[in-house]
This record gives sequence, C-alpha cells and structure tokens, in this order.
Amino acid sequence: MNKLKTIVCVAAVMTSAAALAEGAGKASNDAANAPQAKTSMGAAIAAAEKHAGGKAIRAEYEKGKDNRWTYDVEVAADRGVYDVKVDADAGTVVASTKDVADTDDEGDKAD
Repeated sequence: MNKLKTIVCVAAVMTSAAALAEGAGKASNDAANAPQAKTSMGAAIAAAEKHAGGKAIRAEYEKGKDNRWTYDVEVAADRGVYDVKVDADAGTVVASTKDVADTDDEGDKAD
C-alpha cells in the first residue's frame, strides 16, 4: 500500500512539474511588443487623462481577449478611479470603466 502511495505521489509531482515547465515556456513580456505600436505610451496616457479628467497612476501595454493591443491606463480623477483602454494603433479611447475596490491589479476581476 505504501509503495502505491509513493508511486502516485511521484507521478503527481512529475505531472505538476511538467505542466509548470510548459507554462513557463509560453510566458512572455507584453512590453517587448510595445515598439510595434503606432501610438506611444505617453500619447496613450495623455488621451486617457483627457478622457477621464484626471492623472494617470498606472499604465500597461497588453494584448486583449480580441487579440488587439491596447494601453490599459488607470486614471485617478476627482470623481473616482477609471480604467481607460486606448487603442495602440489609433491612439483613441476604446473603453472606459469606473474602477471599484482595487486592492491589487493582478487577476483582479474588478478591473
């Protein structure tokens, strides 16, 4: 019985390690693609600040679910904090939502 438990545990560890290694190979840094954007991050931040009427406190260059590259700019304004998406090619605001209860931005469903 102990031998079977040991074999199952070893198999589980090996499977987990293989999955982690595969995931690590696919990881990439979105910033590496930023030079391909027609709009600079500075211009995207300016568009987001103008749109929301505030000051940018964070900005990221990222690929959306629709495979389009956008700048995701978080803007603090008098009436709240806004997440503003700016098209990386056109430099125009494509979405803006009021941010709610934001303790961290990684994996935050509220953003």
